[in-house]
Amino acid sequence: MTEEIEARRKVFEPGGLIFDEGESGHEAYVVEYGRVAIFKTVKGQRIELGLVVEGGIFGEMALIDDQPRMASAMAEVETACVVIGKDKLTEQLEKAPKGVRVIVGALLGNIRLMGAELAEAQVILAGED
Repeated sequence: MTEEIEARRKVFEPGGLIFDEGESGHEAYVVEYGRVAIFKTVKGQRIELGLVVEGGIFGEMALIDDQPRMASAMAEVETACVVIGKDKLTEQLEKAPKGVRVIVGALLGNIRLMGAELAEAQVILAGED
């Protein structure tokens, strides 16, 4: 018997904010079509961390480690996303062996640290111009 993860769909207009850095996360997103910019704001400057395109997932970190969103997400063009709720993702993760959950938690901590360090470094470099 195959389990289905119940999901819904959201469409975002160009420039539409999907979530903001620092918010609590209750949903992750898979891009059906469009583009999503992931960015941090450091000392008033927008620092691009990445771009998520069709098939890509974003927003999952806050669901897994219950930390605030480490960055903001904004639709660059009209973008449709499948929305995955925290309860469904948690349910799936709980089925994984404890060792896997520990590794995922450690990886997320490292990613959050690297994202913060990258954004700070970009601000410092921009100030040297």
